[in-house]
Amino acid sequence: MEILDANVAAEVADKLLEIQAIRLQPEKPFTWASGWKSPIYCDNRLSLSFPKVRTMIKEQLIRSIQHYFPTVEAIAGVATAGIPQGALLANDLDLPFIYVRSKAKGHGMENMIEGKVVPGQKVVVVEDLVSTGGSSLKATQDLLDEGFEVLGMVAIFSYGFDVAKQNFDSAGVKLICLSHYEAMLPMAVQRKYITDDTLESLSEWRKDPAVWKQ
Repeated sequence: MEILDANVAAEVADKLLEIQAIRLQPEKPFTWASGWKSPIYCDNRLSLSFPKVRTMIKEQLIRSIQHYFPTVEAIAGVATAGIPQGALLANDLDLPFIYVRSKAKGHGMENMIEGKVVPGQKVVVVEDLVSTGGSSLKATQDLLDEGFEVLGMVAIFSYGFDVAKQNFDSAGVKLICLSHYEAMLPMAVQRKYITDDTLESLSEWRKDPAVWKQ
């Protein structure tokens, strides 16, 4: 996993905190579907409701694509949160847009991929958030199975888990994120959302989320 730019990472994290797309509750942690206790909840879909933040994120994702994947021929969003972000990018880049379902449609054509399937087309996948990478990489595999050439993936935010890096490396998929957990923590301290006293606990969570607060 790479980030586009350290300054951009800090700015994006700061804006996500400001609009409460990122919420921190180290003393009253959230429970994920996996059962993990988490001091953070990230819902980047909220950025769509704030035009200035939405535009800033869109412009930086476009910058990422143009820098790392200049030969892109189509944009693919991952359902559901990657769909609006991907559509915004495709529109500004004047490229075809498709999206990947989490499971095949249960009726009609029973599509896994919505939009025109063009085998061999070079596609960049768009995600809003990467945790372990499981659902994101499933989407890339679905695209590969349909004959697309996946150049890589761009995302707004990543928790920066080691397991995610391992999963993306194993799959051979390049991941570029605008921001991540490590860049967010100092911005949260600066905004006084957390204190230096809780910073160590928050840092420990990212290293081993499965046992944190157990």
